[in-house]
Amino acid sequence: MSDNEAAQVHLNGHLICSSPDELATVETYLPDHIRLTRAEPGCLSFDVTQTEDPMVWRVAECFIDRAAFEAHQRRVKASDWGRATAGIRRAYEVTGT
Repeated sequence: MSDNEAAQVHLNGHLICSSPDELATVETYLPDHIRLTRAEPGCLSFDVTQTEDPMVWRVAECFIDRAAFEAHQRRVKASDWGRATAGIRRAYEVTGT
């Protein structure tokens, strides 16, 4: 593994909707959230895809380093997506430095 790969931060897991209203919120705000995240400095990949269960979304993110990941987290908390989906359950694992 190269030094660059060792510094990367990965987030993997699921966003789990508990109601049709939460599902509608995700569907409304997700396209812009994906577009903005992929445009962030240090974002290497960002994918949110619906699973076979339409209420569950698989989330896979990779950022170049911890600083880029933390900047992403700050932006998300202040975004329309962050505010609209704050109450939706997340089951994530973050790995990397």
